[in-house]
Amino acid sequence: MSGLPLFRGLLLGLAALVAWSPALAAPVAPNTNATGTATITNPASLRKLNDLNFGNLSVTTAGTATVNPTTEALTTSGGVIAAGGLAYSALFEAVSPVKNVVIIRIPKTATTVTRVGGTETMTVDNWTLSGNSNRNVVAKEPFQFNVGGTLYVNANQVEGLYVGTFTVDVQYP
Repeated sequence: MSGLPLFRGLLLGLAALVAWSPALAAPVAPNTNATGTATITNPASLRKLNDLNFGNLSVTTAGTATVNPTTEALTTSGGVIAAGGLAYSALFEAVSPVKNVVIIRIPKTATTVTRVGGTETMTVDNWTLSGNSNRNVVAKEPFQFNVGGTLYVNANQVEGLYVGTFTVDVQYP
C-alpha cells in the first residue's frame, strides 16, 4: 500500500499537466489584417458680406423688430416703429471644396446687443435662414444665404447704436 499514495500523486500531477497542455486549449483564430483609411477634406470657406441691420427704430413702449431673411422686410410690433434707415438681413457667402451636402448652422439662443458707450442691452433671437439649412452644393462654386432675427426692444430704451455678434457656420454632415 505504500505505492498507492505515490500512484495517486503521479495521477494528480498528470491531470494538472494535461489541463495545462496548450494542445488541449481552445483553438486560436489566425491573425487577419485590416486597413484603415481617411480622406482629408478642406473645410468650406465662409465670409460675411453684410451685417444684420434693423435700421432706425423709435420706441414708445416695449416691442420687437424683425428682419425676414427671404424678403428683407422689416416688421415691428408693440411700441417699436420703423423710423428710416435701411433694414436688411445678414448676408454670407460660402464655398465648399467638394460637391457635397453642407449644413448651415445659425444661433439657437439669444444674442445680447449692447449700446456703444454704455451698458444698456437688448436681445436678438428667433434666428431665421433664407432657404434650407441642408444644401447640396457644387464644388468650388460660391453660394449665398441670409440670416434674419427678432430684436426685443425695451420700453424707454436708451437712444444709441447697439452692437453684438452672432456665429454662423457651414459644416459637412
